[in-house]
Parts: sequence; structure tokens; C-alpha cells
Amino acid sequence: MDFLNDHINVFGLIAALVILVLTIYESSSLIKEMRDSKSQGELMENGHLFDGIGEFANNVPVGWIASFMCTIVWAFWYFFFGYPLNSFSQIGQYNEEVKAHNQKFEAKWKHLGQKELVDMGQGIFLVHCSQCHGITAEGLHGSAQNLVRWGKEEGIMDTIKHGSKGMDYLAGEMPAMELDEKDAKAIASYVMAEISSVKKTKNPQLIDKGKELFESMGCTGCHGNDGKGLQENQVFAADLTAYGTENFLRNILTHGKKGNIGHMPSFKYKNFSDLQVKALAEFIQSLKPLED
Repeated sequence: MDFLNDHINVFGLIAALVILVLTIYESSSLIKEMRDSKSQGELMENGHLFDGIGEFANNVPVGWIASFMCTIVWAFWYFFFGYPLNSFSQIGQYNEEVKAHNQKFEAKWKHLGQKELVDMGQGIFLVHCSQCHGITAEGLHGSAQNLVRWGKEEGIMDTIKHGSKGMDYLAGEMPAMELDEKDAKAIASYVMAEISSVKKTKNPQLIDKGKELFESMGCTGCHGNDGKGLQENQVFAADLTAYGTENFLRNILTHGKKGNIGHMPSFKYKNFSDLQVKALAEFIQSLKPLED
């Protein structure tokens, strides 16, 4: 009988018993009335008679009319004054609560060191990303993006070699480019060192050649000379200035992305804080790809 220690359970039990008693009483009264009552009153005419059964010419009960009118008034108040349409939603309330929590979360962990930031990102990855990208982040044999290579020169080389489904850019899907590995590596070095905000490459000696190839192979046709992917102030292709950064990752988490197999959904509903996105980006950047 431990459940009786909770006053809510006690209240529910009492209410159930009251409803049961009232139901039995009302049912008994109606059954008795049906058994003992006699037909009285004036029958309606004009076809209100069928198979010897007629309808009394009784007025609509005042209580019924009052209840009906009160229901209309209550509905009008409910939808236009009490709880106006689109003025509240559980999802909206949830988002506000998450926003408030994220503010406290960021204030608590704003002084994280690099190692702690990477550890936080690893935790986020294991909970939300590893199901598709794998525990090792290598993409489960091609079924998802290999995040060990993504955001680095190796990721750009993969895109040059295999193309990219993109994110519904006006330019459409990026086709694979017929370049040998050395030229692909040169372009990747140039992008990471000169265009991306990462500003870092393992092959600085290839930057000049990469710049020439970036222009001559038509990369500027979609991404522009500055790599921002803008044409007439519209997003035409991927913004390479953000490649490998938390901003690029945030865009993918917000909008999702097409893949060679399936479609990565948007994670906007997760309401990741800026700190969490940064931590996830730092973890991905900390992964070291194997040399080809």
C-alpha cells in the first residue's frame, strides 16, 4: 500500500470511487425510470411517427441550451483570449528551456582547456554521431562520411576524387574531378592554407601549384576566387572559407546533408549550444587520418 503515501494517488483513488458511485446511482435511476415511467404528453405531428413510435412535443431543456451556449462562449474565449492560436507550443517551451540550460552550461564550462574541449566533443560524438559514422568516425565502410578525413586536406582530396552530393546548393552536386593524387593534394593544400579559416597545411610547398590548379580546373566557377561560393549575393556552392571549422559543421548540423548512401537529417531539434558545436568540431579536427 505504499502508493497511498502519495497524495496524488489518494486523490485519484477517491475521485475514481466518487465517479463509480455516481455512475451506479445514475444508471440505477435511469433503469428504474425506464421500467416504471408511463408515456405522457402531446405527440408531434408532421411525420414524427414511425412504426407506432412517436416523438413528444417537448421543448429543448433549458439546461441543455445553457450548456450549449456556454460551450460556444468558452470555445471563443479559449481560442482567442485564453490560449490564442500559435501563442504557445510545447516545442517552443522546450526550446526556451533548452536555451536557458545552454546559457548556464556555457557559463559553467567557458574556461575549458583544449583537452577537455576535445573530450566533451568525443562524448557528443559517441552519443549522437557514432551510430552512423562509427565508433572510430571512419564512416562504417563508406555508409557515412569519414570524419577522420573530413575537415582536413584528406577530406578535400576525397571530394575531388569522388564528388559531393552537397547541401542543395544552386550549383547542384559536385562531380568527381579527373585529377591525379598529386594535383588533388596541391589543391587541398591551397584551400586549407589560403582559403579555409584553418590556415594550415602539411604541404606548404604545394600552395602555389594548388592555386594555379584551383583557378585553371574551374573551381572558381562555383566557389569563386575567394572560395565563399557566392554569386550575386546568393549561396551558389559550399563556402570553403569555413571548411574544417565549427561554422561549417554547424551548417551541416542545422540543415542536414545528402550522402552517397541515405541522407543525414538535421540536428537542429537537438539545440546544440555553441560550445557543444565547437567541442564537436575540435574533436573531429583532433582525429588523425592515416597516410594514403
